[in-house]
Amino acid sequence: MDVFASALAANPMQTRQDAVTALLDLIRPLKAFYSAGGALLKVGSTAAHYGEKDARMEGWARILWGLGPLFGGDNTALPAEQQAEITEWVDLYRTGLIHGTDPSHPEYWGDIFDYDQKMVETAALDLALCLAPDMLWTPLTDAQKQNVYRWLNQMNAHRIHPNNWRFFRILTNMTFARLGLPYDTDQLKDDFGVVEHCYTGGGWYFDGNPGQMDYYIPFAMHFYSLIWSALSPLDADGYATKLKTRSGEFAGDFIQWFSDDGAEIPFGRSLTYRFAHAAFFAAYAFAGAQNESIPWGAVRHTVLTNLHHWFQYPITDAAGVLTIGYQYPNLLMSERYNAPGSPYWAFKAFLFLALPADHPFWTAPDATVPHPAQQRQDKPHMLVCHDGVHITAFPVGQHCMNHGAISAKYEKFVYSNRFGFSVGRGTDLEDGAFDNALAASPAGMNFYRMRYGTDDFAVTDTYTYAAYTLLPGTTAQSWVVPCGGSWHVRVHKIVTTSPVDIADGGFALSVEEPFTCRVGAEDGKVLLQRVEDVSGGKAVFLPWGCTAAVSLLGGAQTEFVRTFPNTNLMANLCAVPYLKATLQPGTHILVDAFYARPADADERGGFAVKPFAACKGDAIEISCADGRTIRIDLEG
Repeated sequence: MDVFASALAANPMQTRQDAVTALLDLIRPLKAFYSAGGALLKVGSTAAHYGEKDARMEGWARILWGLGPLFGGDNTALPAEQQAEITEWVDLYRTGLIHGTDPSHPEYWGDIFDYDQKMVETAALDLALCLAPDMLWTPLTDAQKQNVYRWLNQMNAHRIHPNNWRFFRILTNMTFARLGLPYDTDQLKDDFGVVEHCYTGGGWYFDGNPGQMDYYIPFAMHFYSLIWSALSPLDADGYATKLKTRSGEFAGDFIQWFSDDGAEIPFGRSLTYRFAHAAFFAAYAFAGAQNESIPWGAVRHTVLTNLHHWFQYPITDAAGVLTIGYQYPNLLMSERYNAPGSPYWAFKAFLFLALPADHPFWTAPDATVPHPAQQRQDKPHMLVCHDGVHITAFPVGQHCMNHGAISAKYEKFVYSNRFGFSVGRGTDLEDGAFDNALAASPAGMNFYRMRYGTDDFAVTDTYTYAAYTLLPGTTAQSWVVPCGGSWHVRVHKIVTTSPVDIADGGFALSVEEPFTCRVGAEDGKVLLQRVEDVSGGKAVFLPWGCTAAVSLLGGAQTEFVRTFPNTNLMANLCAVPYLKATLQPGTHILVDAFYARPADADERGGFAVKPFAACKGDAIEISCADGRTIRIDLEG
């Protein structure tokens, strides 16, 4: 175990001092990777679509998501050595800002053009200039200030994507207003018009694409709107209050994506940003948003336990640099816009460092919020279920433009904060890793695919429904029923015009003891060797969890398949239970039940109390462990 990872894992993350220590621990290893002029940061050799120069500028800028709040906060109570270290970072970043915006300097970041990646990175710089002007703005010469203004003002002369990107220009003009510089009111009006177009009610936005409601809503749309609400001097019509009200409403849904131990549901794209998922609650506190059902102690608890949770996993390399990946380094799950410095977007979560010591975020007693066993969330089209520390989300109707492995990230039946999900690297059951998905192949070809897009969908209080195409000539309707505890049932009505092989995948289970960064922890000791037969299927029970797949009405055989390494986001080596069948042309009904429970989750009836299903004419009746009987009308 390296000393760096152990120090992070041992940090209790209870106080501002703990958080400052964690941030400095995370950035200290980066000092060797800055350019001579301090304006660029190169921490790796993989590529993003926007090229190397912008990737180095991005790496430089994203550290400011943490440094800006640190610079702007009250650090007088910190140990003298930490105060001195912070001063060194101020000097480095002031120098980098001067050189990066100077067209005559070799490290000039380059001009901004339409839809430029550098637009994204202006937001962190804007925040830092607003929070710490005495360190990053006031000491500059008039010529240096003019360079910074000229470089940022290019935002007002170029086209920007009609999604969360509009906030980059909004925050730039806000910064100009705070610094007493000319700003563009016409662009502000147009950009906020796009924001309003993306608002769907109930506290929810979509991020430019109506079929996409993921972490870009909390850590982008709301995060930026809360910064505006807290810092803008331009709020003449009370718009900031409206934005904060929306965030308060959104918080009631979003906090259910987190367990009390800090582990959130992995879902959607940009998961390499890791603890940025909790950044919404840092911004919520920063802007003073409120939701009566969420006490301040629960806001703090959510942010700090999420950070603590992440520090238990190998999310850095041997040099201490945050990696592309999720619970371990993993390029397979990355997007085309993930450069080596991109993961430092996670530092958005450190916005709470700007809060004063007497803020209720710090002073309120620790608290949590109640977690309903099952909650319907209409805007993101999902059911969210809590079983102790285990959370499962059952989304439907979500879709995203192709940034990489989008079907796996949005269109599986269920996502788990303890079992994660898998991203395929091929088309058979081993490399496709179709956990929690229905995959189909032309019979005998071993060439599987899951759905890409949905023709129709619905969410009720008891199930999700989707109609979609699996293959040309093969369509499916799927009803997914959470049954309480650790079971859920899937009813599939499949119509095919040619023979197909079907594989209904369950939860991926690590086949070796999961890795952590705890001091003295041992890992890699046990490999999956034994699969148990159970009525209608198979199960695996291991010290860290168990999973099973059962065909409730017959017609399918269960097989545990060792998937390719590094396909699952949480564990390097996994097995997935598949219920497999070959279907001839015609209409077929499959009713499958799946079980997954981590070792530290509530039992709530346990494995033995599995659901039952029966055919009732043109309907399937499902009997759940909690006593409910749910009827699925196959012709409705």
